[in-house]
Amino acid sequence: MKATDIESKKFDKALDEILDLFNNLESDDPIIHFGQDVMDNIERAKKKYGNDMVDEKINTVVREMLSWLDLDEVDMEEEGNSDD
Repeated sequence: MKATDIESKKFDKALDEILDLFNNLESDDPIIHFGQDVMDNIERAKKKYGNDMVDEKINTVVREMLSWLDLDEVDMEEEGNSDD
């Protein structure tokens, strides 16, 4: 049995609603918790220099900082995070 166009549209709409509900149920906990002053300055920088440039600069700085840490033996599959 082949679905009609109306049935397909109803199914697509219902599927979109289910996906929206699922996405809204997930908590969006950021990886890095910036201070409000840092967030404000990031927003200012993005307005002045654009999103791409600021994102690139932040990634460069964070990548360099992380290169100082010994992360080779960290198992990403383990549960639980250290909040040191």
